Amino acid sequence: MNILFTSVGRRCELLKDFRQTLGDKLRIVVTDNSPYAPAPAFADTAYRVPLITDENYIPIILEICKKEKIDAITTLIDPEISILADNREKFEELGVTVLAPYKETADLCFNKFEMFKYLKENGVSTVLTFGTFAEFKESYDKGEISLPVFVKPRCGSGSVGARKVESIELLEGLTARSPELIIQEFMDGKDMDADIYVDTLTHEPVAIFSKKKISTTIGGANKTISFKDEALFEFVKKAMKVFKFNGPLDMDLFYKDGQYYLSEINPRFGGAYLHAYGAGVDFPSLIYTNVVEKKANESIIGQYEEDVCMLMYDSVVIEKLSNLEGNMQEIN
Repeated sequence: MNILFTSVGRRCELLKDFRQTLGDKLRIVVTDNSPYAPAPAFADTAYRVPLITDENYIPIILEICKKEKIDAITTLIDPEISILADNREKFEELGVTVLAPYKETADLCFNKFEMFKYLKENGVSTVLTFGTFAEFKESYDKGEISLPVFVKPRCGSGSVGARKVESIELLEGLTARSPELIIQEFMDGKDMDADIYVDTLTHEPVAIFSKKKISTTIGGANKTISFKDEALFEFVKKAMKVFKFNGPLDMDLFYKDGQYYLSEINPRFGGAYLHAYGAGVDFPSLIYTNVVEKKANESIIGQYEEDVCMLMYDSVVIEKLSNLEGNMQEIN
């Protein structure tokens, strides 16, 4: 399988996991805008490409797909997900499986307020969310919500701009200066997430790995503990029915007063997928079965051990500058 990871950045361990599972049945091709990205050191071939906003970006990615005979493509950053979804047909014409959701689902996942409205309309429990300060104030005055609350950009990623707010004056000031902020009920329940693989042939979830967050940094959890709960698995299956995903995704959840609430969905490999892989939930094998063998996967939901811990730490790539610059090709 020739797989292309775009905007690969720092995702070294993910590439290592793919290599460990598939060995010589795998060829890893990656792209990034920076020659100083560490993950290309673990790829077979790396390309330096323009920013995803460049008008030539998709033509260049398509050219790489042709040249490298790519079988599957996925991005590792949120803003690129909709771009891949928009151009799905162009990739499929080349025989490339796009491991990203379909257009409407991709757009919903990137706009947190639209996601809230969609989940509410479809009967999926979610975190109470307001699009403007005026909407919040109306509910606040009626006693329908109280402080503190949580604010975040409606179209952000990596927890940038997200914060807890404890006073009405500060909330009004923040939203006046940054109208793109949404206001959410502050959830003081258990913070957790699930790594999910949606089969690219059946579009059904075939793997769900759930974990409690013990510690988080900007961008996600860095210490987690695995657990299993049939109620969570059923909640995820119900939520998946109202979307059209394709491949890996990461779902953020809260558990409060005996009920699960869906907070956000990141339809790509989550940064903490490494925990799922380390506990035996092998997405690379599922992708290989879909993409190369052209077969649907059997469900492996819940087939992992509880109380397996992930403790994330930093590592480094040491390389000469000339090699960094010389190892990334460019498409002209």
